[in-house]
Amino acid sequence: MRLKMFWMWSVAVFVAATVSGARAVQGDPEAAKLKNPVIATPESLAAGEALYKRRCSGCHGVDAKGGPPKEDFLKPAPNLVDDKADHGTSDGEVFTVIKNGVPPELVMDAWGERLSDTEIWSIVTYLKDQARKK
Repeated sequence: MRLKMFWMWSVAVFVAATVSGARAVQGDPEAAKLKNPVIATPESLAAGEALYKRRCSGCHGVDAKGGPPKEDFLKPAPNLVDDKADHGTSDGEVFTVIKNGVPPELVMDAWGERLSDTEIWSIVTYLKDQARKK
């Protein structure tokens, strides 16, 4: 009886969250285990900022708060410094999204062929610093 009531409660919570528009974070537990080797220093933050502005700001905005879609059929690029995250919030999850993109549609391009791992980690370090300052 308890199991049946728990199951019914779980379904009700899921339906209520879905109807209310709440978003569930679709994190990656394996990516979350990755540790950022780039320590936040003035030099690493400056490097991350320069890379972000050159490679990411065209879609996500100079302030990393999102931007209009480049094509009419796409959603706006998400805010990268708010409390919401569709693909996880850990450094490793952010790193993985930048490196591999967002499958299956790859609305977010994979940057692993164009940026080194250190460059990607520098961007992650910069974004995390910006999120703390907001």
